[in-house]
Amino acid sequence: MLKSTLIYLEKAGKYLMLHRVRKKNDVNHDKWIGVGGRFEPGETAEVCARREVTEETGYVMGCINYRGIVTFISDTAPHEEMHLFTCDDFQGEMHDCDEGVLEWVPQSDVASLPTWEGDRIFLRLLAEGRPFFHLELRYHGDALVGASLEGEALEIGR
Repeated sequence: MLKSTLIYLEKAGKYLMLHRVRKKNDVNHDKWIGVGGRFEPGETAEVCARREVTEETGYVMGCINYRGIVTFISDTAPHEEMHLFTCDDFQGEMHDCDEGVLEWVPQSDVASLPTWEGDRIFLRLLAEGRPFFHLELRYHGDALVGASLEGEALEIGR
């Protein structure tokens, strides 16, 4: 199972979003996501999150909030365990990202962007201030076909 991180930097009611338009053969091509990436050997979730944010944005995070674990089960890709963080304590100067275009987007506008359907679920949980959670998302191709939160099935497509 792949292990990765996803981090939403927060400032003035906005999330720093990455519009994935620069990498070839990118499963996330043309989607808007937070920043993050795969663990390197020996890394913990927090170490990976800090490294990825600095590499992709130029920012260095202070205190971060570990918000949950999202498990992706797919019929076309390896299963993935993603560790989800938010952070409003960071310093530095933003630089260009080789994976796409970084943009501060009002949190209320993120749901209208082209994102994965499952991302909308965990973004809603973040907005609701949900304490640490485990979300499982099941995909057939690009289509979300099932979701469960703490083992309880969720209605999808809402």
